[in-house]
Amino acid sequence: MIRVLYVTGWCRSGTTLLGNLLGEVDGALHTGELRYLWTNGVLGRGTNTQCGCGRDVDACPLWTGVLDRLAGDEPAPHAERAVRRQQAALRTRHTGRRLAEARGAAAPHPAVGDLVRLYGAIAEESGARLIIDTGKFPAEAAALCGAPGIDARILHVVRDPRATAESWRRAKRYIPPMGPVRSTGYWVGFNLASERVGRAFPSRYQRLRYEDFAARPRDELRRVMERAGLDGDPPVGADGVADLGVNHTVTGNPDRLHRGPVRVRADDAWVRTQPRRDRALATVIAAPLLARYGYPLTPAPHGP
Repeated sequence: MIRVLYVTGWCRSGTTLLGNLLGEVDGALHTGELRYLWTNGVLGRGTNTQCGCGRDVDACPLWTGVLDRLAGDEPAPHAERAVRRQQAALRTRHTGRRLAEARGAAAPHPAVGDLVRLYGAIAEESGARLIIDTGKFPAEAAALCGAPGIDARILHVVRDPRATAESWRRAKRYIPPMGPVRSTGYWVGFNLASERVGRAFPSRYQRLRYEDFAARPRDELRRVMERAGLDGDPPVGADGVADLGVNHTVTGNPDRLHRGPVRVRADDAWVRTQPRRDRALATVIAAPLLARYGYPLTPAPHGP
């Protein structure tokens, strides 16, 4: 049985750092946003093609070994087929269908088999006891809850939608900007779909607010580790400082390439920098969920 911790929720919520910290625990491997192994790492269609170890994915010993196990000498046709199946079955809109399959109402879609084989190849090549996938697609989380040979744990990470909207206002090296209406619409959709997974499989589901993780990283990491079956102390000190080593994330925030000391702390500069119009739009769109997740209608900074 392959144990997977799948992180779901909306982007710009600190999941890259969270995954890299968990990946420092003995027996755990953080793969980053594994969904994009095929488009970015194999087909080279994205701009975020490096492995976290600093090599291109097709030059990383871990990923070349994984790809050899799955596709042999022809990774491109395998990748094209995997991408087509992802698009057909593992987008957020497909969460309900994948949940029905996970409950046994129908045979799993072939895309689910692709996921199972990929996790199997990673486990064999790395020897990891826990694979951490920060892909954030609720349909993938749903599929894993019923996937044969997979012992899945679902971690739903939530961040204030005004914060994610402000983060999306600025482009990153690998992705263009997004306006507050679209960003917050996705925030609502991804979080509601993640909640559906939690209601269907409550024993596999755990929710974590970014703000709680940033304020109490050691305590919150311990809580996640216990649910995921990871032993030992959380890899962060009481002062919030951690020492990051090499990782093998296939895509995600470029911060995943950072090694050495890092301090976990809240990023609340958005409270001071976000335009009023953007703040108002995000607040109105997300209003039905704000109280549920413990966010005030009028946010305030935590420090100077």
